Amino acid sequence: MTKVNTSEVKSKKDRKIPDKWQSSVKAMKAVQVAFDMDEKIQLSIRKQALDAGLSPSDQIRDILGLPINKRPKRPRLTVSLALSDYEILAQKYGLEAEQQLDIKRKLMEELIDSVNITNK
Repeated sequence: MTKVNTSEVKSKKDRKIPDKWQSSVKAMKAVQVAFDMDEKIQLSIRKQALDAGLSPSDQIRDILGLPINKRPKRPRLTVSLALSDYEILAQKYGLEAEQQLDIKRKLMEELIDSVNITNK
């Protein structure tokens, strides 16, 4: 049986958070709240957010009179792709599924072309 020197074991209270993580402490303590509401209301809030250049979350904070992080966020769109999606896209673009960076470039081109066609 091995003895553990408990005087050397740090409790959660004693652990120091690394400096590079200090700015995330508040976010770690935040609790996400989800709203189940009519689709028309959700769509309206999303449209308001888009028109204001805000995320839907920031738009909700604005409506509720809560402070909003004024720091500009990197605007980006995301999509989750499974391996099977990469296989479909690789076939579509004449690539191998492992060429994920090339597939991403083709996706971006297609999305840009789609917007350009829609706006004509």
